[in-house]
Amino acid sequence: MRRLLKYIVGRTYKPLLVKYLSGTRTYRHKNICLEVRPEVFHPGFFFSTKFLLKYLSRLSLANKSFLELGAGSGLLSVYAAQKGARVVATDINPIAVAGLKKNKRMNDVELDIIESNLFEKIPQQSFDVIAVNPPYYKKNPASAKDYAWYCGENGEFFQTFFAGLSNYVHPTSQVLMVVCDGCDRKMIKQMASKNSFHLHCVATQKNLLEKNFIYSVRK
Repeated sequence: MRRLLKYIVGRTYKPLLVKYLSGTRTYRHKNICLEVRPEVFHPGFFFSTKFLLKYLSRLSLANKSFLELGAGSGLLSVYAAQKGARVVATDINPIAVAGLKKNKRMNDVELDIIESNLFEKIPQQSFDVIAVNPPYYKKNPASAKDYAWYCGENGEFFQTFFAGLSNYVHPTSQVLMVVCDGCDRKMIKQMASKNSFHLHCVATQKNLLEKNFIYSVRK
């Protein structure tokens, strides 16, 4: 049934969505207002970001150091800043970084924004909370926009993520990553294990098209 629904959506809803997202759009979530450019992942039309946001809303973020890797339009980062966290928001896509700076001003929050390929340009430090909605489809990115979707043919994104993570956590850090059942979760878990991390599922959410998982990444 789910395969049939995906086929129907792909033939009907998806072309309309692609057309809609070809221009810059304004997205509102409660008291957050974002400008979302067409080269940036739109948090309103995909389940993963809002699912992770829902989980983050359970946490006390006041006075916590918070890192969002691949922040995109910045929904999670703006939310964390509104809750009193000290936020570093990063993205590899320069268009996303420009949008983050505008969304920072629009929402009157403090964000330290860095254009970086994962940890590459982030000064070494320990964060209390790290959130990531990663690209998880196996294909090499061909454009800036593709980095929101594709992790490389051999999962290079995850190799780099887990290899660098130890330098940015302390013993009680919470590292949260959201993925779906359409990705190679076995590969991701193996890469975590090779770097002395394991993934503990802390939340799941199923909709008509997919099932999402939030993993706590632990030593």
